Amino acid sequence: MKHGKRYLNALKQVDIQRAYPLDEAVALAKRTATTKFDETVEMAIRLGVDPRHADQMIRGAVALPHGTGKAVKVLVLTRGEKQKEAQEAGADYVGSDEYIERIQGGWVDFDVVIATPDIMKDVGKLGRILGPRGLMPNPKSGTVTFEVARTVRDVKAGRIEYRVDRTGNVQAPIGKASFTEQQLTENAAAFLDAIVRARPSTVKGQYLKTVTVSAAQGPGVKVDRQAVAAA
Repeated sequence: MKHGKRYLNALKQVDIQRAYPLDEAVALAKRTATTKFDETVEMAIRLGVDPRHADQMIRGAVALPHGTGKAVKVLVLTRGEKQKEAQEAGADYVGSDEYIERIQGGWVDFDVVIATPDIMKDVGKLGRILGPRGLMPNPKSGTVTFEVARTVRDVKAGRIEYRVDRTGNVQAPIGKASFTEQQLTENAAAFLDAIVRARPSTVKGQYLKTVTVSAAQGPGVKVDRQAVAAA
């Protein structure tokens, strides 16, 4: 794979053979974000799990202390009094059948879908549209709930969802390059803590195989996974 001059110059700052302490890795990833736009900083973790087994499917949500730096469009599917609750909490779109029909017609201009349990029978029809995009409400990620107001506020404040893919990798944004090093480090630590806590009891051997942090268009910086696991 060919890389441009900017990427290669950034790569010179990184010792690819070294696994850095978390705060150093985050600082280095921030320094290698040299594009003109505010790059997203991401963390990628390779886990020693087999996602083919249901009890090893790592999935959940975590509130980042400093948010993601991204404005999130939230759709709440519900009926009755919960609609007013969602609107007052700051949801961008609130409704029921009318939004289900719009989605069936191809509308997906939102980042997170929250639904109350009583409407999930109808929301289930959207599985083929929302599922592949990672937008389907799910109790495990906290997006199927009657606690509509709290969930909307959490998502708007920077709660992120994560899910391991079929190759055992899980990744998530931990902020923007414009964040301070401390903010990025604290967000990264919160995400890592959630992943460590989600370790299934059935997993034997090494759970955290690799941990990498990078700016969206920068090189990956390895994190000392042993220090993370021991924390």
